[in-house]
Amino acid sequence: MNRRPAHLTEREEQILACIRQSIADSGEDVTTTEIGAAVGLRNKGTVAYHLRNLQERGALVRIGRGGRSYRPAR
Repeated sequence: MNRRPAHLTEREEQILACIRQSIADSGEDVTTTEIGAAVGLRNKGTVAYHLRNLQERGALVRIGRGGRSYRPAR
């Protein structure tokens, strides 16, 4: 079952889809730079802002401190 909060923005949905696709394709998460390139954001700080929001809303789980440390919540 794919649980996600109903109040995600379109950009946050794009970021989640990017992370899910990367995991499905290569088995590993994407970096903030790769996420930014995939969804049209140049600033890594903006990507980090969205990742924090997704984590606070329970849509993402951080599993470390590295660049590839986010997984979609199940």
